Parts: sequence; structure tokens; C-alpha cells
Amino acid sequence: MSGSHAHGAGISSNKMWFATAITFAFCLGEALIGYKSNSLALMADAGHNFADSLALALSAFALWVATKPADNKRTFGYHRVGILAALVNAVGLAVMAVVIFWEAIQRLQTPEHVQSGPMIWVALLAIILNSGIAWWLSSAAKEDLNIRSAYLHMLGDAAASLGVVIAGIIIAFTSWFIADPIVSIIFALLVLWSSWSIFTESIQMLLEGIPVGMELNQVEQAIREVKGVLDVHDLHVWTVSSGLIACNCHILVAEQNVSAAQKIQAEVAHELEHDFKISHSTIQIEVEDCGGHDHTTQSDHEHEHKHKHGH
Repeated sequence: MSGSHAHGAGISSNKMWFATAITFAFCLGEALIGYKSNSLALMADAGHNFADSLALALSAFALWVATKPADNKRTFGYHRVGILAALVNAVGLAVMAVVIFWEAIQRLQTPEHVQSGPMIWVALLAIILNSGIAWWLSSAAKEDLNIRSAYLHMLGDAAASLGVVIAGIIIAFTSWFIADPIVSIIFALLVLWSSWSIFTESIQMLLEGIPVGMELNQVEQAIREVKGVLDVHDLHVWTVSSGLIACNCHILVAEQNVSAAQKIQAEVAHELEHDFKISHSTIQIEVEDCGGHDHTTQSDHEHEHKHKHGH
């Protein structure tokens, strides 16, 4: 397997480490100000920023590991490290959301005085920081689950910071301190929703499920429509990692010379790549004799495509 795969649409692990450092430094300051102003919403946002820094660090590490070449033990390389990173990020998000939700419920019962001024200004800075990093990650988020998990971290925190600003304004003008835990609950639910989508997609990939949005019967039909293919069976399609889809199948062709059969095989591989972006396909040929019975396996051909992800 010699395909070259560049992940992250040009986002390097070094840049991710830099974003991690900025986010971590900011979350320390935000946590300190949140503690002094007694704002649960601000401390929750700081906690999410801390989770963001861990998510970015994990994504940076996964990007670095994924560049390691395939070897005899890991013939597909280290692409799935990114899926594991996304799964860990999703679980971490969910745990943090539950903790924030629980603390917010306690504060709903006994609202505490909150200083709205620091709460608003720090949250505004958080919006600028998180929105900037989210925008930077957005170009690769659609193609790489690992990057997308980090992107959702940053986007969710930007939205949460906006909620903190709104709560701060309400408190400043009305002294309605219950706005602080209400915003925290909304934030926790938002985080749970985003973590669930990443969690389910990660599990789907780890279980070698068919890619999201792809139907196996459509793949089978596309193969059957290739001229010269009489039948297809033992069809398997799975995601190796974000942007890397693999397939293997058996196709039945009429009795003919090897060269003609291989042309059919190559055409099937081309259709799989063109229509479904399946860049790694192993297509085994079975030849039907004049009596209509399969009598041999012609060849086992692996179609390889040097594919760079995230142009």
C-alpha cells in the first residue's frame, strides 16, 4: 500500500500546537477571572477552553502520528489514530458537559451574586479567540473527523461565550443572577449534542461501517452497470480514516482473455473512485464458463491511487 495521504488540508501539527498554547494560556486567565467574579458560566467556559486545548493537543498529536508511513504491522499506516483522538475528544466533551450541567442545577436552586463586568469582557475576548481558531480549522473540518472534533470544540465554545456575554448583560441591567446557571445549562446541552455526533461517527469508523451518506446498494448497482460485469458479490465498503475509503468485492465476467478481464476490472475501480471516492479497492475476478458456472478466479487486483486529502 503505497498511497500518499496528506491529512488536515494543509493544517500541520506545529500550527495545531501553537493554537493549543494560545488556548491554554487564555483558559487559565479566564478561569481566574471567572473565580474572582463568581461566574459559573465564565468558569464553565474556561473549563471548555481547557478541554479545547486538550482537544487541539490531541488532534496535533494525531496529525503527527498519521504522517508515519505504513509498515508490516500496520499496513494501512496510522490513519486511525485521528479517529481515536476524535473519540477521546467526544467523551471528554460529554463528561465536562455533565459536570457543568450538575453544577448549574445546584445554582438554580441557590443563585449567587455575579460580577457582570469582567464576565462580559472576558467572554468577548473568548469569542474572538475561539471564532478565529474555528475559522482556521473550518477548511479541513469537512474531510477529517479528527479536525472536525477540534473545530466543534472551538465553535461550541464561541457560542457558549456569546451566551456568557448575553447573561452578563442581563445581570448588569436586571441583577437577575439566575441567568448565569441558565446559560450554563444551555451550554452543557449544546456541548452534549456536538459530542454525540462526533462519538457516533467515530464508532461507525472504528466498526468499519460504510461511510456516512453512502448506500451499499448504490455501490453494488454502479458495479453492475459496468460493461462486462455479469454479477457482483462479497462486496464490502468501509472507512479506514477520514477521507480514506476502502472496498473489496468479487465480480463475475464472461470467459475471455486475461487482458480483457483486467480492463473490466480497471473500469470498475475507476467507477468506484469517480462516483464514491473509494481510492483503495481490491477487485477479484471470477470467470463464468460456457455452462454458466464459475470455474476459476482470474486475478486479485488492488487498485491504488495516490490521493492527497484536503486540497
